[in-house]
Amino acid sequence: MKRIDCIVGARPNFVKIAPIMRALRGREDFAVRLIHTGQHYDVAMNAVFFEELGIPDPDVNLEIGSGTHTEQTARIMLALVPVLASPRPDMLIVVGDVNSTLAATLVASKMLIPVAHVEAGLRSNDRAMPEEVNRLVTDRLCALLLTTERSACDNLLREGARPEQIGFVGNVMIDTLHACLARAAPARLTFEEIGAGAMASRAQQGGYGFVTLHRPSNVDDEAQLRGLIETLFDIARDIPLLFAVHPRTKAKIEATGLGSLFEDGLLLATPPLSYLRSLGLMREARLVVTDSGGMQEETTALGVPCLTVRDNTERPITIEEGTNTLVGSSPSALREAVANVLANGGKRGRVPELWDGKAAERIADHVEAFLAFRQPSGA
Repeated sequence: MKRIDCIVGARPNFVKIAPIMRALRGREDFAVRLIHTGQHYDVAMNAVFFEELGIPDPDVNLEIGSGTHTEQTARIMLALVPVLASPRPDMLIVVGDVNSTLAATLVASKMLIPVAHVEAGLRSNDRAMPEEVNRLVTDRLCALLLTTERSACDNLLREGARPEQIGFVGNVMIDTLHACLARAAPARLTFEEIGAGAMASRAQQGGYGFVTLHRPSNVDDEAQLRGLIETLFDIARDIPLLFAVHPRTKAKIEATGLGSLFEDGLLLATPPLSYLRSLGLMREARLVVTDSGGMQEETTALGVPCLTVRDNTERPITIEEGTNTLVGSSPSALREAVANVLANGGKRGRVPELWDGKAAERIADHVEAFLAFRQPSGA
């Protein structure tokens, strides 16, 4: 029996780990443990995600909470050492690019526990992004590198990874999308639940847009944030916009006095939404405005035009083959891109290779093959 520990810490991790846990626990030779670092510490929202995605309760919850990137990473590392020491796993699986991913990889590497990285090789080539630093260091230390797109394999080979370390498995986030799509909340019900009857009526006539923004490049600079919020308010005159506001973004909006722009309800702000509500809103939206990596992928799988408010993306396949358009960080460019979607219907694309809902089984195959050539840890 091989012991495998899976690490999650933030909501994007939950979406990715759910099918991996199912695939691993479906194989009799694996004993799987789920460790939640508590990097995202909204207990109520975490519980909703675990319930909706069918994730078992964590075997261990470190309850790390908030802090700077350095503080979070350090606290996770210190808390993980005794957890990984007993019982010692034969492999650690990390997903994505959050601080929990980096911290767990560092600890396991120092303890000589092999690590598998799901979503390896994605690169924005922008080291000002904390996530890019996390991706680069994590991949350098991991024994098994599992990729969502072929360009990620090329990145890893250029950086010195050995071909036998790399497995092209497809996108496990799309596994969850396929598994949950039939249960996704209809947009109409979400509008009703949040008291947005007027928006629902407008949306029936010409559709609506779904918005999320949370990256430091967009929300930490007051001038940039103000420009984007004012532009969204202007766009909402042409098409109703529902803005699911990340806690980080909410704090910046309140600190800069931009909250007054939401008072007339034209640009509707809501707290973060559950996965099934977000999925339903994305599926039915006329367009999505975001800076989220995951939503670039989900909109590509759903065939919904996505306007990414960033100067770069680590997911180029969503642009090359999918429905994603990189509009840059200029508010005026965003306004122009929305106008183009409303006039011309938006970008059309296709679902990329191996985004077929079966990535988790391929991940389990690679993990099984890797561990077959290693001796049990015995601890």
